[in-house]
This record gives sequence, structure tokens and C-alpha cells, in this order.
Amino acid sequence: MNILILGSGGREHTFCWKLAQSPQQPNVFIAPGNAGTAQLGTNLPFEPTDFEAVAAAVTTNNIDLIVVGPEAPLVAGIHDFIAAHPNLSHIPVIGPKKEAAQLEGSKAYAKAFMERHNIPTAPYKQFTADTLNQGLDYLETIPAPYVLKADGLAAGKGVLIINDLEEAKVALTDMLANKKFGAASEQVVIEGFLDGIELSCFVLTDGEGHVTFPFAKDYKRIGEGDTGLNTGGMGAVSPVPFNDAAFTQKIHERIIAPTLSGFKKDAIDFVGFVFIGLIRVGDDPFVIEYNVRMGDPETQVVLPRIENDLVDLLSATAKKQLAEVALRISSQAAATVVGVAGGYPEAYEKGKEITGVDNGLIIHAGTAVKDGKLQTNGGRVLSSTGFGTDVHEALQNAYKTLTKVSFEGMYYRTDLGFDL
Repeated sequence: MNILILGSGGREHTFCWKLAQSPQQPNVFIAPGNAGTAQLGTNLPFEPTDFEAVAAAVTTNNIDLIVVGPEAPLVAGIHDFIAAHPNLSHIPVIGPKKEAAQLEGSKAYAKAFMERHNIPTAPYKQFTADTLNQGLDYLETIPAPYVLKADGLAAGKGVLIINDLEEAKVALTDMLANKKFGAASEQVVIEGFLDGIELSCFVLTDGEGHVTFPFAKDYKRIGEGDTGLNTGGMGAVSPVPFNDAAFTQKIHERIIAPTLSGFKKDAIDFVGFVFIGLIRVGDDPFVIEYNVRMGDPETQVVLPRIENDLVDLLSATAKKQLAEVALRISSQAAATVVGVAGGYPEAYEKGKEITGVDNGLIIHAGTAVKDGKLQTNGGRVLSSTGFGTDVHEALQNAYKTLTKVSFEGMYYRTDLGFDL
């Protein structure tokens, strides 16, 4: 089987790593990939949003299945493009169509979906540049902290949580009037603050049946103790110690089931991964956000705990046979710690030589080979995944491996798991 994976991050390298364990030995192509994916398949030099290049690659390489890693091509409609293509419409795409991808592409769309289907989430209102003054007035009517979310895609950086009212007003003005996040903040959602502890839920659905992957918890802030700016993710653990059987049952009944039935009621054609960002408030789960793909770095701890052949899972999704699949999950815990470039998530340099990646499970993200040398090529450069009987042992093993990796300016958080 020839599989095309679109994307270039740690998520995509983890997909390749998992597919490499399949007895079916698929041929894997990755566009554009990174230095890690190049060792497990064939990197192709184009971006996932270049649909014509995707079509040409599918034809040239006799691709049987397309797996979409990041959100941008999904929101732009890659699945619709393939489905409407005169020669490629028979090729299955794991990743939802454009309408369904609005669950991640628009915070307002997602909130309206949750409201329609009685899915627990924070109260909200949305504003544009034209209604900025109403937004400023609204901030005065709600308690701090103030949660401001750019409506569109902002690479995980479009959410601001601010304690000071005046600061929140300045930020809202900056987002709407000054387009701080470009087109992503043409509309801003102001949410009520939910005080609790977060976790991530992943569901793979074929539009009929589904399987629920292991739960994970990621760490978004750049600084120790969850301080500083939001990032694309500084690490993750799985399982989530506080997610006991009773709480998991609530998630299935109050969130997963109504989400999937909501797709049916709204005639949303959803085939692929649903990532539900959750927060536990007291003993109750609430939805913070939907994503329409696997998370990064959560994929680095979720996929290794799944004992099924990934080729079988993807094939069952393509054939709408997921209802027949029994997911087998390892009792081992997994943890991943991300090493980032100095200065990330703000300005950082690329092209720093990387050494020490031959120890343990190192997942590449922002890496490239130039002049025969492994170099940094992004903000989140790589991650170390470790395993153990519990998340603390898994974290110790991940850190043990990461201490052997080196590049100029390398930074990683040393406190993951502090809140568990």
C-alpha cells in the first residue's frame, strides 16, 4: 500500500514511525516531511496547501490513501478537492471536508455547534472590528481573567488569557482593529474563564463508527509552572492520572456521543480525527475547543500506546469499518518532552547543528539535513518520548534521552508532570 502523509511536524514523523512497525510494510510518502520522516519514507518537496502538487504526487506515486496531518489544508478543502477530482475521487482521505474543518477553522462555528447540541462549554460572545466598542463594553460586564480567542487559525498562538481589564481591552483592540493575528482575528470570541485542569481526547471516526484513542495531557506554555506565552506544545503525557473511569464515562456521554450525533444531525461529513480539548472543572468535563486532526505533541504519546496496526486502522476508516475494530491500548505510560529553538515562540534562528539524536525515541519536527548535517529548521525542533509503568517514570526516561541531544540555544521545560 502507498500512503501519502501531508505535513512536516512531530505528528507526521510519529505516523511514519508507527506505520514502519506494520507487517504490511506500506510505502510512505511525506510532503514536505522533515529529517526524521526521510529515514522512514520518501519526502516530497511541496506544501500540503498546494493542491495541484498533491494531485500530481498522488498520480505519480500511485497513492492508495491520503492522511492529512495539519489543519491548514483541511480548512482550505483538500478533502473536497480530491473528492471532486476527475481522476482521484476514489482515493480515500483521512481528514474531514471543508465544512467539518470549520470546527477548528472558526471558534465561533465550533461554539455555535456546541450550543446547538448541548455540549458543555464556556459561555461566549463574538465581535468584529465593527462591534469593537460592544466588545469593550462586554469585557466590563464579566469577571477576570478574560479569555480572548482569534476566530481563525493562528498556529496555536491566537488565545490570550489576561487578568487585567485595561490590558484585555488593549489586546481586544489590537486583535480586531490592528489585526494582530491577521485574518485569523477579523473576528474574536470572548469566553468565560473555566478554572480547572486540561486534557485531550482523540476520536477516529469514519462517519459511522468510531474508536476513542488514549487520552493525553499536553503543556502549552513556554515557561516552567505553565507561565509565559502559549506555544504549539512543550510536551505531553498519556494516560492522564486524574482521568478515572467515572470521569471518562462523563466525557463519553456528555461530549463524545453528542459530538458524533451532532455531525449526523447537521449533515457534517466527518471522516478522520476529532481532537477535543477538554478541561475538568470540579468533577465535570467542558470543551475548550475542537481540532480536526491529531495533536502535536500528543500524537507522540498517543500512537505509541495503541497496539493495533495503524495500516489496519486507517484502512478500516477508509472502508467505513471502524465499528468492527477493537482498539488495544498498552498499559505502559508514555511521555514526550519538546526541545525548542532559543527565543521560541517569538523570533528564533534556524540552521543550528543538532547532535545526540541516536539515543532513545527522538521524534523530529523542525529539522532538516543540509550539507550532510542535521540542523534546526523550526521553532519546535524535536521531542523525546519515553515509556514507563506510570507517567513519572515515562517522563524520567524522556528527559534522560533528551539530555543527550544538543543544539545551540536549545530549551525545554524541566517540570512537565508538575501538576499531576
